[in-house]
Amino acid sequence: MTADRGRLSFGIKTTPAYVTYDDVLRVWQEADGIPEIEHAWLWDRLYPPFGSTDAPVLESWTLLSALAARTERLGLGVLVTSNRKRPPALLAKMAATVDAISGGRLTVGVGVGGTRTTGPDPATAEYEAYGLRLPPAAEGIARLDEACVILRRLWTEESVDFSGRFYQLSQAACAPRPARRPPLLIGGAGPRTLRVVAEHADIWNIPGPPHNDLALIRDRLRILDEHCAAIGRDPGEITRSVQTHTSYADPAATRALVLELVGAGITHIVLSLKMPFPKAVARWAADEIITPVREHLAATAGVA
Repeated sequence: MTADRGRLSFGIKTTPAYVTYDDVLRVWQEADGIPEIEHAWLWDRLYPPFGSTDAPVLESWTLLSALAARTERLGLGVLVTSNRKRPPALLAKMAATVDAISGGRLTVGVGVGGTRTTGPDPATAEYEAYGLRLPPAAEGIARLDEACVILRRLWTEESVDFSGRFYQLSQAACAPRPARRPPLLIGGAGPRTLRVVAEHADIWNIPGPPHNDLALIRDRLRILDEHCAAIGRDPGEITRSVQTHTSYADPAATRALVLELVGAGITHIVLSLKMPFPKAVARWAADEIITPVREHLAATAGVA
């Protein structure tokens, strides 16, 4: 699954923290029957960066596999997979399996996954708790670049040898390979990450708040265009995506922000639904956010 470049699409994100599998499944199955919602997403945390560290959190890729088996239409993915938590060759194999289960509905979202910083970072405690090393920022970006090469090659080649700075493969195979290469979504707002986006991404996703600042988004769109020009790639080949939080109490504010994002050039909108998920929340998202936004765009510009 991927948005047709230039065509507006809407999805939802269900953060699997402080909720049960049945809670998430209920929302996804409801959304699966609502054509206005085209895709659905999870996150990739081992415990939440808010609240209690022993709060219930469902692991993203095992959950995604279960949801793929229980839905029929929705595009699906993880927004985004941490490149520090799974070696890219393993992720390629996992993704091929989920894509097979879903019948070809998977988009693979991946990002740096956290880097060592001098200031407070909610990722630090999580990674330390699970024995995962946080690299410096430059190393994290270089690792992501290599990982994207590995993912694409394993999905399209019978056997892969790879000798990189951080990853090495010898006659690695990903069989059965996906019938079509899963679209690759790269998440991140840093200028150096955008060079990796220009090289590899089908979709670029800007993280949620505080990155929904319109001035920041326009600046990053400019930088991405410059990176594409430097390597000779048409920037129009990359779908622009943003996730944004919804307000159950003030849907008008969410609609206004979404319209601003569309006006800035974003065509792939992911509405992050706050936990706990109310009854019929997917229908609420369609009726209160997606349909009014499309109707407004149709009325003002003649397109939707």
